Amino acid sequence: MPKGGRKGSNKGRMRTYTSPEEIDAQMKAEKERKQQEKEAEEAGGAAQNNVAEEKLPASDSEDSDDENSDRRRAGVEGLIEIENPNRVAQKSKKVTQIELDEPKKQLSRREREDIEKQKAKERYMKLHLAGKTDQAKADLARLAIIKKQREGAARKKEEEKKAKDAAAAAARGINSLSMK
Repeated sequence: MPKGGRKGSNKGRMRTYTSPEEIDAQMKAEKERKQQEKEAEEAGGAAQNNVAEEKLPASDSEDSDDENSDRRRAGVEGLIEIENPNRVAQKSKKVTQIELDEPKKQLSRREREDIEKQKAKERYMKLHLAGKTDQAKADLARLAIIKKQREGAARKKEEEKKAKDAAAAAARGINSLSMK
């Protein structure tokens, strides 16, 4: 047998857990008790003694610790309320309380910046297509210059083609005369 016997170890024993329903019941009872204490304080000191003597309904899985927690807290203990910060209280909302604009408030900073950037890009593209931005004006001016150059090149090509045809016709005329 190990040193100290079976007294010190709880290995192998079954652990007990409190169910969510029991926790809710305990919390409701605690709220009711606090509310009764507040009412008693307002009513007077005589009623306060009666409320302190009342006990919460105990469930099957509670230990003797509940009896100690029901007793009047001495000193600073009564002023400090300890609550589990990790426990998230579920808040139910009515349909009338839900707003449609709420998702905008819940967006992260990056998501908001992305949306703003996208909207700014769309505004810029509208202005750009209308020809109101500096870049659009520069592009239109460049296109006008290119258009004039192409028209000039097309005219020059036409003149060269006409000159070539005229030269070819003249050469045929000379060749036909010389053959005769």
